[in-house]
Amino acid sequence: MTANLIHKIALSLIPGIGSVTAKSLIAYTGSAEQVFREKETALRQIPGVGSILAKNIVNSAVMTRAGREVEFLLKNDVNALFYLDEDYPQRLLGCSDAPIILYVKGEPFLNCAKVISIVGTRHATEYGKKLVDQFVASIAERGYKIVIVSGLAYGIDIHSHKSALRTGLPTVAVMGHGLETVYPSLHTAIAKEMIENKGGLVSDFLSNSTIERTNFLRRNRIIAGLSDATIVVESAKKGGALVTADIANSYNRDVFAFPGKVGDIYSEGCHFLIKSNRAVLIESVADLEYVMNWSATQSQPDAIQPHLFYDFTADEKLIVDLLRTEGEMTIDLVCIKTTLPMSKVSPTLLNLEFAGIVKGLPGKVFRAI
Repeated sequence: MTANLIHKIALSLIPGIGSVTAKSLIAYTGSAEQVFREKETALRQIPGVGSILAKNIVNSAVMTRAGREVEFLLKNDVNALFYLDEDYPQRLLGCSDAPIILYVKGEPFLNCAKVISIVGTRHATEYGKKLVDQFVASIAERGYKIVIVSGLAYGIDIHSHKSALRTGLPTVAVMGHGLETVYPSLHTAIAKEMIENKGGLVSDFLSNSTIERTNFLRRNRIIAGLSDATIVVESAKKGGALVTADIANSYNRDVFAFPGKVGDIYSEGCHFLIKSNRAVLIESVADLEYVMNWSATQSQPDAIQPHLFYDFTADEKLIVDLLRTEGEMTIDLVCIKTTLPMSKVSPTLLNLEFAGIVKGLPGKVFRAI
């Protein structure tokens, strides 16, 4: 298990390889470990790899760093969720730039039936804080099984976490650095309380990563991707909250924004989102329920069912039906049974794997989830 994890982490460290290429490599070779065993000539044949990346893989010296990271995880009780693991957030599987590995401190239920993110300015006003308190309290009163996500930053973020803790809701912070520390350090106690109350911290950064401003913009994609809806409380014309809202829109997730007073600097961003149809105006939980078609009186499932309304192509349906009937199958056998060429089967399985409908196993074996 440890050796396998080292290869998974190592794959994420190879220069020039992002999450999309990493997933493609695994889909074609069968596992992260097998990627490092393939010859350069074979790697060059994989779509999206080419000669430069193939050389980077064969000549990479990332195993030592990956080994140190595994030691850190074991010593500090941090989990590493690989994108093919059952506990990996299913909502992230629909995001093309989602990390192949997500590091988690605590035991948050990232596949909870409902997940929302609340974001906003670091310079929260009393008006903004009051909105957060009232909104989160209303959610808790309705008895939803829900997780509140934010970024642990000053302002609206930290107030959202505090409001969730106060009302007994689990809350998760997405960090812009490794999980060996908490930034800002002033929020360390809150982070600990979150972990102790069925929430936690998540990050796609290695331990001891340099803390830079761009990290926090990068982490915003995870805040948006983990959530069914992103709610912007207060924001200026420019800021991280608007970036998160734009990313959420690109993922085809719902975005909401609270209005403020005309002329207030930290209402301008929310008003822009509303005027440009990038966000729905929200004044209460009732607005969220209406748009999201939520009802507190309905039975609450324990986990999301992300594939219930997946729109299958003819080839995808053929392959999924086969795997559900036959169980685990090699990619070659899938080609034989479906009479589809490898050039169609490989990318189709890759798309299904991205959507969390099939799972790739070592040895180019696949099964339906």
